Amino acid sequence: MSAHAITPPASLWDVIRFDAAGLVPAIAQQHDTGEVLMLAWMNRDAVAESLATGRVCYFSRSRGRLWRKGESSGQVQHLVELRVDCDGDALLVLVNQTGVACHTGRRACFYRAVRDGALVEIAAPEIDPAVLYGGADV
Repeated sequence: MSAHAITPPASLWDVIRFDAAGLVPAIAQQHDTGEVLMLAWMNRDAVAESLATGRVCYFSRSRGRLWRKGESSGQVQHLVELRVDCDGDALLVLVNQTGVACHTGRRACFYRAVRDGALVEIAAPEIDPAVLYGGADV
């Protein structure tokens, strides 16, 4: 697991294809189990900070600013490896997730599945979101 600063190679910025808003989708995956935890967005600063600090940082479209995963909940993601897909238009962020990844209190954001023609919840919350965020609006 990476806990040290990684200097991004110059070629990284030539490969990542940020959209018109300067963002690229980033899928967070638990590094040792393969569990897909969440989808978020990164800009260049978020990628650079994640590599520099070893703590995953995203760009919050709703807040319009950088968002350090766990800054209000304590549910931090430690960067293990950053991967770029073949087209450069998506990132896979291999992480070591502390606690839950979803703001609903579930381990992963992908807790609903289409089964037998219905949308069903396949994972219950592990912690009450009010406990995670101290009553703050998430």
